[in-house]
Amino acid sequence: MNLQIIISFLTFILICGITPGPANLTSLAASLQFGKKAALRQWLGLISGALTDCIISVIIAFFLGTALNQYVKWLAFIGAAYLIYLSIKQFRRSYTTDQKEIKEPGFLTGYILNLSNVKIILTCVTALSSYVLPYSTNFFMILVFGICVGVVLPSCNLVWLFLGLTLQRFFVKHQKIINIVMGLALIYCAVKLALVPILN
Repeated sequence: MNLQIIISFLTFILICGITPGPANLTSLAASLQFGKKAALRQWLGLISGALTDCIISVIIAFFLGTALNQYVKWLAFIGAAYLIYLSIKQFRRSYTTDQKEIKEPGFLTGYILNLSNVKIILTCVTALSSYVLPYSTNFFMILVFGICVGVVLPSCNLVWLFLGLTLQRFFVKHQKIINIVMGLALIYCAVKLALVPILN
């Protein structure tokens, strides 16, 4: 596996991680309404849930990759289609400041949120099947890259958590421009991902 593939892998998971999703928006809302301490308690649950998802995804990708060998890289097209779907949602997204329905978050709310977060599972399986399995079927290497996904995605939640109110005001004020930029970033990632099976 060369440096270009590793950079593409990291770019893919960073773009998937930083774009709005359930965990990012929940982190933002928690820091705004309940402060950093409560939001960080929830974040510990988010990272634990993400790591659980990624370990499960590693096992799925390992056995799927072993069973299907070279055909597993075509799963990149599924991942690319999912990113296009996310980009369409991003173009239509709006941000609000109404947080009345939210209860004070904790570890368990964060853990359950990310354990059921389809975005994490699809990101991990897609990243592994597109950027790792075509080059290695070593379980330890797959696990290392899977754990990398499980750490990077929740790290992106921290960006939303710490920027808090400033970020929200910026998004509300410039939401059309932000939606376009993030939507285009997702499309860029989808194109790069779709090219993986074509170029290999």
